[in-house]
Order: sequence, then structure tokens, then C-alpha cells
Amino acid sequence: MPSMQLCKRISLLFLPITLLAACASGKTMTVAATASLLEDVAKASYKQSDLNLIRQGMPSYLMLIDGMVEALPGNKRLLVSAAQLYAAYASAFIQDENKEYATALYARARAYALRALEQNGFKSPATRPFDDFEIGLHDLGKKDVPYIFWAASCWGSWISLNQGSMEAMAELPRVELMMKRVLELDEAFYYGGAHIFMGVLDASRPRIAGGDLDLARDHFLRAIDLSDGKFLMAWIYYADYYAKKAFDRELFTSILQKVLETPADIAPELTLLNTVAHTKATEMLDQADEYF
Repeated sequence: MPSMQLCKRISLLFLPITLLAACASGKTMTVAATASLLEDVAKASYKQSDLNLIRQGMPSYLMLIDGMVEALPGNKRLLVSAAQLYAAYASAFIQDENKEYATALYARARAYALRALEQNGFKSPATRPFDDFEIGLHDLGKKDVPYIFWAASCWGSWISLNQGSMEAMAELPRVELMMKRVLELDEAFYYGGAHIFMGVLDASRPRIAGGDLDLARDHFLRAIDLSDGKFLMAWIYYADYYAKKAFDRELFTSILQKVLETPADIAPELTLLNTVAHTKATEMLDQADEYF
């Protein structure tokens, strides 16, 4: 009998702990389910052609995903999604209007993307010794490509708006190594995004610092080929960073006309970005006399 009473007391003692654990588990499951739903919402938004709708709704969505990250700080997929969305918002809607605000958005994207890379097992990407950083990258495989690519992309975008900072520019070799590793593992990832990045880098550098306009052209054309020409932002970068720098107005014009002639929904999941490309193509054509 005493043992029965003791068992009951033990059961009652642990009941609140069990309930708390159940609540915590339930919350985690709810947040995880919501995070999955947010990914679906993001995919749906990429199929939108109404830029005004997306621009107005994005800040609320970013606040929501911040809350999800706070609830699930170790969820690397959620961290990557948050990084992508902050970077996309900055690139599509803010960078051309407010560079200071865009820098802050890219800083948040960079922080999320580097956290995702760390959660994926690549520790201290921004601070580990460079030689160790390079060795660590070569230990990563194809399954790690999304984490390498988005960390490098968000990091590189942040650096591009901090070119007056020696500290920021000193981080560029790490980003370059990351993108080169992506090219080794899966050059087609995100419509040849690593080729676009390297094309911009090769076109932007002076020749004395390793810049190569011909190599930049090859990267852009390879990215266009990998997406079957459907990722129109690749054409925009080709016009902006190759045709302009080569002072080839005929090529510049033909590229942008190609963008405008291609339906934004040629690939449904690219509708939003392709609509942005249409807008940029029109603006660039209107400003052609300033470039040439």
C-alpha cells in the first residue's frame, strides 16, 4: 500500500513536467508546421506578377518569419528561407532607392544565412582562419550546396554595399571561394546563380586585380544556358555588367529587348523575379544614352 501511495505521488510529481514537455513539444510542432506553411507562401509569392502587392506585404511577412526563427533558432531550412526573403526584398524593391536601408536588410540576410551554414556543420565561417576555412569548404558536398550558395550570395550582396569598408572587402575572398565550391559541386543550382555571381565579380574588378571581361561573359552565358534562358535576371546582369562595360550598345539593346519579349511567366516559379527583370530592362533602355 505505501508503495502504491509513493507511486501515485511520483506520478503526480511528474505530471506537471509531462504536461510542460507536451506543451513545449506542441508549440514546436505548431511552429514547425507554420514554418512549412511559410515556405509554401514564399513559393506562391514567387509566382506573383503584382510587384506592388508583394512590396506592400513583404514587411509583415519578414516580421513573421523573424518570429519563426526566434521560436526555432536551430532550424537551418527556416534560416535559409529567412535569408533568401530578406535578400530578395532588398534587391527587388529597396537597393535602388535606399542603399542604407538595403545594407541593413542584407546584413540581416547575411546573419541568417551564416547561421544556417553553421547549423549545417560549417562552424565560424566569418572568423575561422582562412586556410582552415578553405579546407572546411572542400569537406562539404553536393547536399550542402544550398547553404553554401545562400550564405555566399547574401554575404556578397552585403559586401557590395560596403565597398568603402576595408573590413568588409577583406571578407570577399571567403565569398569567392564559396561560390567556386558551388560551381564545383552543382553549377546549375539556382539557375546558375554562382556563374552570375562570378560574372559580376570578374566584370567589376580591374584587370590588374584579376578582372576578366571575357571570362565574365562566359559565366553569364553559361548561367543563361543552364536556365534555358528563362531566368531573365541573368540577361539583366549580362547587359549591365558585360555589354555596358564592353561599350557594346547593340548587344545591350538586343539583350534587354529579349528580356521584354520573353513572358514573365515562362517559368511559373520565376514570375516575380522575371517581372522585376522586365521593370529593370525598361529602366535600363530608357537610360541607354547615359551609358553610351
